[in-house]
Amino acid sequence: MASLRHHTRLYFRLLGAQVRSQGAYRTSFLLDSLGTLLITAAEFAALVLVLPRFGSLSGWTLGEVCLLYGLAELAFVLMDILFGGFDAPNLSGHVRSGTFSTFLLRPAPLTLQVFASDFALRRVARVGLAAAIAGYGLTHAGLSLNPQTCLLLLGAVLGMIAFFGALFVVGGTLTFWTVDSVEAMNVLTYGGRTLISYPMDIYGRALRRTFTFIIPAAFLSYFPVLRVLGRPLPDGLPDWAALLPLPVGLLALGAALGFFRFGVRHYQGTGT
Repeated sequence: MASLRHHTRLYFRLLGAQVRSQGAYRTSFLLDSLGTLLITAAEFAALVLVLPRFGSLSGWTLGEVCLLYGLAELAFVLMDILFGGFDAPNLSGHVRSGTFSTFLLRPAPLTLQVFASDFALRRVARVGLAAAIAGYGLTHAGLSLNPQTCLLLLGAVLGMIAFFGALFVVGGTLTFWTVDSVEAMNVLTYGGRTLISYPMDIYGRALRRTFTFIIPAAFLSYFPVLRVLGRPLPDGLPDWAALLPLPVGLLALGAALGFFRFGVRHYQGTGT
């Protein structure tokens, strides 16, 4: 317990150093935050402007799509903040420059150091926007808010954070061998986030089944939202499948951290 408290204090001290360094140039920080916020705002504005012209998206109203979109965006941005140190461009920079070797020499847990090596405070503004979009969806999707609904959606958000965090960990670990980031991982992470932001009904049967039974992205937000909307799950799946986002995410994260430890054992540096 004492060790846990020590590591927690150390983690927040490292984050504090990151926050102070990013706040040293306030104008640059504000412009950077505004830029990241406008990207999400522009993408969402396009959805809001186009969808009403068609009435619905494969039977989903604007409020229901906002709920799905907001939950996915909220989870992904939180994951991006928490797991930014494992993001392949960041970790590959440490591998390429040789600074990753300094992590191995410090008397602190390696995983904690990587977690705290990048904390993108500029993305906090996107958290507020994503929460607002999800809030709009909650109030306009005809839901009856109760503890069961709140717990189900909270589990979905936590499951998405863990799942996409796992993809970041895997993508970063691969740079121990490739040095540069692997673009295929970006397809799974950023492409996967875009895919689950919209109803799976709009995709073809083969693609939908691929992201249900092979890459379990549909379990993350689509199934829980179907459950709270009172709609049946596709392909004859039982209702309890909507409860799987958190277990799926934690299993993926556990496997990814195991792969990271394997990569560290085989890390040889770049000679720089």
